[in-house]
Amino acid sequence: MQEYKIHPLAVGINETDQGVMTYLRDYGKRIYLPIYAFYLSGGDKDILVDTGLEQFMIPEGAEEECGFQILEFEDALATVDLKPDDIDIIIHTHLHNDHCENDYKCTGAEVYVQKRELEFMQDPHPVDHRYYPDVLDDNRIIEVDGDANILDGIDVIFSPGHSVGGQSVAVNTAGGKAIITGFCCNDKNFPTAGPAVAPGVHIDLTEAYDSIQKIKAMADILIPLHDLSVGRKKQIP
Repeated sequence: MQEYKIHPLAVGINETDQGVMTYLRDYGKRIYLPIYAFYLSGGDKDILVDTGLEQFMIPEGAEEECGFQILEFEDALATVDLKPDDIDIIIHTHLHNDHCENDYKCTGAEVYVQKRELEFMQDPHPVDHRYYPDVLDDNRIIEVDGDANILDGIDVIFSPGHSVGGQSVAVNTAGGKAIITGFCCNDKNFPTAGPAVAPGVHIDLTEAYDSIQKIKAMADILIPLHDLSVGRKKQIP
C-alpha cells in the first residue's frame, strides 16, 4: 500500500473560546484556533486535505505563542515547493468556509466532498451560517456517499455530527493509519482517560459524540483538525 507523509500548512487563525471545541468543557478559556491545509506527499498526485481560510488577521503575538508561521495560501504551498495550479486533488473534511475558501485558486484540482455535506451547503439551516455555496466549482466536484477509498492508501470515513456530512481522512503512513478528523476539535477533545469529548459546535450532538469515539478508536496517529501541536510539525509522521 502507498505510504504518505502529511505536511500541516497553517493558512489562517482565529481567536475563540475553548468551549467551541469541547462540549460542556472549558468555557471562558480563550484559545488560538489554527486553520490548516494538509499536503499529502508520497504518491504521484499532489493532494490537499482542506484549503483553509482566504482572508484573515494575525493577532499580535499569535505566531510566537503558537510556535509556527501562519501564511497566505500561496506562501504556505511554497514551503512544500508547490503552487495552487499544481494541486490535483482536494479532499474536504467538511464545507464550513474556513476549510474551503482557497479552492478556487487550485484550478486543476478534483474536489471530493460528502454528498450530504454538499446538499446541505446549497440550502443550509439558519443555525449553521458558515456555508458559502459560491466558493465551490460544481464542475470539479466528485461526490462521495459514506466511507470510500479515494486512492491507494487514502480513505474517507463518514463522520457526521459537527456538520451534516463530515468525513475524516485516513492516510497510510510509515507510522500506521493517520486520521485527520472530519470535525473541528483539538487535543482537549481527547483526554488521556475516558471517552473523547464531543465537539462543542455540532449540528447533531449524538452523531458528533459517536463519530469522535469511532475515529479515536481507529487511528494509530490522531490529527485533531485545529490543534496547535499539529502546526509545530513539519511532517507527520
